[in-house]
This record gives sequence, structure tokens and C-alpha cells, in this order.
Amino acid sequence: MPAHRFTVGLSVRLRDRSHIAPNAAETYRITAIMPVRDSQPQYRIRNDELGQDRVSKEENLEPIEWGMPRH
Repeated sequence: MPAHRFTVGLSVRLRDRSHIAPNAAETYRITAIMPVRDSQPQYRIRNDELGQDRVSKEENLEPIEWGMPRH
């Protein structure tokens, strides 16, 4: 079973935003580690500013490195 790489409290960005609303939040905070599904670790993530919660697979998340330029 794959191990979760990210920890609760980490700020993350969604890699693929093609299937979400354009006004959805860009950055989230990991609030919970979810069970592995289809061999993929999952996380509950939240944007406090917009009050948006969602569940995402680890492969669709990238940690935010503050001060680094976005590509």
C-alpha cells in the first residue's frame, strides 16, 4: 500500500484544474489524511478564504513553496 507523502497542515496547489469551476480556490491546506483508494493516497483539503472543501488524490497535489515562482 502506498504511503502518504504529505502531512496535515501543508499548503498545496491543485496540479490539474481542468475539471473544476474557474472560480474555485487555487490554494488549499491539507486537513486530513484519507484512506488509499485505487492505489492512490488521498487527502481532504480546504481553502478557508472561500470555505471550499474537497478530496484529492496525492498525484493531483503539489506542495506550495512560498517565495518560489510558479511555472
